[in-house]
Amino acid sequence: MRVFALLAAFCLATAAAANPDSWRGEWPDTDFSRTTIASWSEIRSGGPPKDGIPAITDPAFHPVSEENRIGDREPVITVEIDGARPRAYPIRYLTWHEIVNDAVGGVPVAVTFCPLCNSGITFDRRVRGRVLTFGVSGKLRNSDMVMYDRETQSWWQQAVGQGIVGEMTGVELKPLPTWMESWAEFRARNPDGLVMDEPRLSRPYGSNPYRGYDSSPRPFLYSGENPPHGIAPLMRVVRVGDRAWPLTRFETQAEIREAGVVLSWRAGQASALDSGKIEKGRDVGTIRVRDGQGRDLPHDVMFAFAFHAFWPDGQWMLGR
Repeated sequence: MRVFALLAAFCLATAAAANPDSWRGEWPDTDFSRTTIASWSEIRSGGPPKDGIPAITDPAFHPVSEENRIGDREPVITVEIDGARPRAYPIRYLTWHEIVNDAVGGVPVAVTFCPLCNSGITFDRRVRGRVLTFGVSGKLRNSDMVMYDRETQSWWQQAVGQGIVGEMTGVELKPLPTWMESWAEFRARNPDGLVMDEPRLSRPYGSNPYRGYDSSPRPFLYSGENPPHGIAPLMRVVRVGDRAWPLTRFETQAEIREAGVVLSWRAGQASALDSGKIEKGRDVGTIRVRDGQGRDLPHDVMFAFAFHAFWPDGQWMLGR
């Protein structure tokens, strides 16, 4: 039985407890009087408790030339910041940890990946003169990971990078222009780069506990509307701001120039949410998003249902 099916059964059994009164024992320092959440029923347990999915802080790295575990087609999140060696954060680790707190070129970053939304975003951890450290709350909203910061115990919505409960309610994290690509692409472009070491925890790294998820007809623990225009809920879309380009548009073209941005696609990256082994996942390709001067822009390649849930008035770039 798939892992997310087991989690669904657990969450249905605990759904009635979705309110601050039942959470305060685990979250005594969170200010639940401050929130942007319209109804607490929007928050659901993802199964694991607070820190049940352990975020990584200050990971170790080794040179690209010393890596021999990662398959060529496996996805990594690439962080390239001026003044620092490029770094690759393999999805084989982020699948099991979801957040990596690191510092690159003097910039404190949180590299995040929510498997249930296929949302991979890197944020600057500097907020209001403080450097925050993020963990996994164990909660979901619209099937998207709710993060929390250890300094104020506030809750944050990963897909939008915004505080939703506690002292940091309404505060926005700054997204950085990072992207997901295959390990082979990163290695070829950055032979002197660094790759995150395997964490010293007992996890089946390289396996996908959500096998077949991105072919499912319905997202996990999502009760919202389906996307418009007949778009399948788990179709990948490229989100730039409040606009979304369905990946089906790249079936007939490798580059799209619209709305002041340039989106390009190339084959070679495996889906992390398809096969039981990530490296054997079907090819979903790599997306890069740049401005007219060729500079990388913050973006996300997420599932269509999540874009519709968090940007209900967003613009669908259908090319019609």
